[in-house]
Amino acid sequence: MLIELLPLLMFFTLMALVFTSYPIGFVLAGVAILFGLIGSLAGVFSLVEFFLFTSRIWFIADNLQIIAVPLFVFMGVMLERAEIAKDLLETLQILLRRVPGGMAMAVTVMGTVFAAITGIIGATVVVMTLIALPPMLKAGYRPELALGTIAASSTLGILIPPSILLVFLAELLPMSIGTLFAAALYPGLLLSVLYLVYIGIYSFAVPAAVPSLTPTTTTMSATQIMAIIVRGVLPPVALIGMVMGSILTGFVTITESAAVGAAGALLLSATRGKLTWHNLQESLHRSAMMIGMIFFLFIGATCFSYVFRVLGGDDLILALVNNSGVGSWGVLLIAIGLIFVMGFFFDVLEILLVVVPVFAPLVASLDFGNHLSQGDIVYWFAILVAITLQTSFLTPPMGLALFYIKGVAPKTVSMNQIYRGIIPFVMLQMLCVALVMIWPQIAMWLPHQLFD
Repeated sequence: MLIELLPLLMFFTLMALVFTSYPIGFVLAGVAILFGLIGSLAGVFSLVEFFLFTSRIWFIADNLQIIAVPLFVFMGVMLERAEIAKDLLETLQILLRRVPGGMAMAVTVMGTVFAAITGIIGATVVVMTLIALPPMLKAGYRPELALGTIAASSTLGILIPPSILLVFLAELLPMSIGTLFAAALYPGLLLSVLYLVYIGIYSFAVPAAVPSLTPTTTTMSATQIMAIIVRGVLPPVALIGMVMGSILTGFVTITESAAVGAAGALLLSATRGKLTWHNLQESLHRSAMMIGMIFFLFIGATCFSYVFRVLGGDDLILALVNNSGVGSWGVLLIAIGLIFVMGFFFDVLEILLVVVPVFAPLVASLDFGNHLSQGDIVYWFAILVAITLQTSFLTPPMGLALFYIKGVAPKTVSMNQIYRGIIPFVMLQMLCVALVMIWPQIAMWLPHQLFD
């Protein structure tokens, strides 16, 4: 009986150790080694299988698709140095200055555009807070609305390609990265539209929450408007076209498109006079630190998932589900619900690398009838997971985006205001999950049009 429960004990041991704040990469690898030794004493795990860790780690280093992750990280850091976001926000503010809640909408649109050129959430949150929060507060926006808008729009990079999270999802499940990127595009845009609709309705229903529109006597000519669009909007849109267009058309691989994006970021930095030796050194240093953290997590999770499966973790979960009698939809709701609840306590990569390898094979084997085809289930599940994981950046007490904002926001901003501000946006994220769950074609229509 104890041998059969080893996978369950392994999972709960991991959950307990995560709360110690010890580096999660060490925790994942350490738990894998510990329960591998326990399994060898119980006769269900051979010590020679530890040598298989080496081949699984080398697979990460030898995987050409994974090379896209360092390139996308460097692209995002370099774009931050080039001040692309600052120019984009200023342009959008000018274009939306006559719309109620226009500045908040501009922040949302900027978050959507910036998500499509970098998947680095932490850097995006910090940059957008520094750029957008002071002018929003100065203009008269209610702090909760300003903070919630910045936090939610800054984390769209989890879902909108090219997302580093989607690259890891494609490797964990596994699946085609191009198809997954295509499946994520419309749900990401849908979530952005939900934010814009909410801001518009809220601005109309609660006029005191946004600055009143003041008549302006200054008008801009078409030439002036075109000039600011060319400077503020065209560069990021051109980079999106190069990266996303090359992937979705199948013209290049994900790794080659990431190289195109990194080269484009260098080119944009050079044209703006930001490609100095100091900036390049700082960008390379920050990129190396972030890449090291990401890959150490991935290595630890790979070791954990291997030992978990050898000890019978997949069979145990399948038996628990079969005995519960909840059916296919029940299993899916349990998986999404568990990911949502874990988002209150764990980092997004921790959830991704621990929960997804456990539930994904089970969900992929389920039958949802005429709701969607069997081949689409794994992509549909991946998109539902990606949307749900976005909430982990916003939900207290472990929502990293909240701490990023607090760290760079003016001292007058309280954590209580931040918490209140994110509540409606978390609800909108779960509404998006429900919509994609009910209508899978929101995610699967574009991949079928491009790749069938």
